[in-house]
Amino acid sequence: MAEHTGAQCDGAADDDMPELSDGDDDVDNDEGQWLEEEEEDSPPAMVTCLFCERLLTSVPAVLQHCTEEHRIDLVDVIRRHNLDDYSYIKMINFIRSTKCAASFLAGLPDAPLPWGSEDFLRPVLQDDPLLQTDPEELCEDSSLLTGPSSGPESHDALQRRVQAAEERAHSSEEALTRAMDDLHKLKLLAQGLVLNAGTGNLGSVAELREDEDEAYFGSYGHYGIHEEMLKDKVRTESYRDFMYRNPDAFRDKVVLDVGCGTGILSMFAARAGAKHVIAVDQSEIIYQAMDIVRSNQLEDKITLIKGRIEDIKLPVETVDIIISEWMGYFLLFESMLDSVLYARDLYLADGGSVYPDLCNISLAAVGDASKHREHIAFWDDVYGFNMGCMKKAVVPEAVVEVVKDDTLISEPAVIQTFDCNRVCLSDLEFASEFCLKITTTTECTAIVGYFDIFFQKGCGNKVMFSTGPQVTKTHWKQTVFLLERPVSVQAGEELRGKIIVRKNKKDPRSLWVTFDLGDRKQTYSLQ
Repeated sequence: MAEHTGAQCDGAADDDMPELSDGDDDVDNDEGQWLEEEEEDSPPAMVTCLFCERLLTSVPAVLQHCTEEHRIDLVDVIRRHNLDDYSYIKMINFIRSTKCAASFLAGLPDAPLPWGSEDFLRPVLQDDPLLQTDPEELCEDSSLLTGPSSGPESHDALQRRVQAAEERAHSSEEALTRAMDDLHKLKLLAQGLVLNAGTGNLGSVAELREDEDEAYFGSYGHYGIHEEMLKDKVRTESYRDFMYRNPDAFRDKVVLDVGCGTGILSMFAARAGAKHVIAVDQSEIIYQAMDIVRSNQLEDKITLIKGRIEDIKLPVETVDIIISEWMGYFLLFESMLDSVLYARDLYLADGGSVYPDLCNISLAAVGDASKHREHIAFWDDVYGFNMGCMKKAVVPEAVVEVVKDDTLISEPAVIQTFDCNRVCLSDLEFASEFCLKITTTTECTAIVGYFDIFFQKGCGNKVMFSTGPQVTKTHWKQTVFLLERPVSVQAGEELRGKIIVRKNKKDPRSLWVTFDLGDRKQTYSLQ
């Protein structure tokens, strides 16, 4: 039926974050004094000693004061415990908050250090100059505290600075590599969680609110899509022939048409002998359907109801037949079968039937080098530029198009069959192994999927149609899953693989389709 393709942070983490100065509390006062302070020579920021109340004019002066007056060399403490930026900040705030003696620092063991808690990232003094100082620079420039250095000592210090910078750069590169690896693992994990989640929450369309489903039904309010479906003779004439050639199945029956659109199936049913037809559709096309029914003098047999089948109540307790043209691309796209099964379980009488009653999905291998060049290899050279990275975004999008019969390089294989009178909602997500018997020695560039539809139960004249590439094309076309790298195949051999079909949990009307071809695995979206 389809015709269009188409952070929240954990509050618990706040406890581990340092409090940051908002800067808004004193904004009024600051603005009033801003120009005045700019015009005056502001005095140098004074630095409070860590172990007494003495104010000094600079960080080096504080370090020298601590060495001379308190007998503690803070640079030596930094080096001895190999403190990084965060550990240094924690140490400064630990000393200021606990008011520990200098002798306590001098006697510290190598580990564990008493300032390990993240609480010590919170500044004790606002705008503390000691917190704005790089501990590595303190260590490298500690010679400033003891006066000017000789030439050789300055050269050695410069060499140590360069070596330290190189070590930091190397360490940063390693950290970046580890972070990228972790990010890749997280992507794989997230994909696995989405694709392999249990079926306890199937993401049924019945669980969608009406406003969440508005875009889907809105698309069927446009007339062009109905015109294209009606002009699809394979589709429309198959439904007509099924009903007109099997009048005994419809005579004096109550029929439910789920997703009636223009009402064509309802009118076929009425003409075939149905006693009463109830036609349901949520889209705006239902109003045109009402006019169409009246124009054909069938208003006494057909009742039209606007709404989702999941949200309305029918004027009858049971129906004898449910008809619906619910199929989407690759059969299951749009998940309208969910609504048909909902109606079946709620309204279908014992001995009744859903039509079409049988359907299957088939796969075949495709060897179309020109199409592969057009969609995939194209990105390797775009006006002289390499855009190969685009393949990672392009390949996962399934393509809906007509596949030429002469590009098929394998016999088709049915991967799944559904009996619409028995199938459960959970069956619509499945995994299936497949084997494609290759008929041509070439390169496999894609896997194509399509479906077949059958009207059989209780029918003296059975009707079926296919959406495959070997027969007359339909508006469903075929669904093509392009391979990023073609696979060399030989006539007579078998291409084996596994397919997994899952609903997108965030949008249950769209699909995730994963192919596992042994040495390669690719997930495609159909949305």
